[in-house]
Amino acid sequence: MSVASILSGKSTNVITTTPDMSLHETAQTMAQKGIGAIIVIGASGEIVGILSERDIMRAIAESGAAALDHRVSTHMTKKVVTTDLASSAVSVMQRMTAGRFRHMPIVEDGKLAGVVSIGDLIKHRLSQLEEEQQALKEYIATA
Repeated sequence: MSVASILSGKSTNVITTTPDMSLHETAQTMAQKGIGAIIVIGASGEIVGILSERDIMRAIAESGAAALDHRVSTHMTKKVVTTDLASSAVSVMQRMTAGRFRHMPIVEDGKLAGVVSIGDLIKHRLSQLEEEQQALKEYIATA
């Protein structure tokens, strides 16, 4: 199953921020939208980073409350791992697990097409397992 099938079941309206926004403003947006990470977009629309709850907590641990006045660019993860719509859900889950991160931007034709979280991938996999289990039960019942 591809990432495209997972994105088809969720909004492709991705919440983004810019590198010059403050951590405070960005944390407020994340809280209001109920998201655990936000994609950081440069002036020409390219992905320049990702800021997660972990990044914000690390900044506060290092600098105290003053960190909330810092720019997103100071604390964002600059080396963003992305994937495309054709990637398999299993391969994306493996990459996220190996890299110990929970959100992955989906890029198609150089543009941000969506974001999947580890929660999205697990939910999708559980749904697949339930369908397989039901198919096996039906097979056994008719055998």
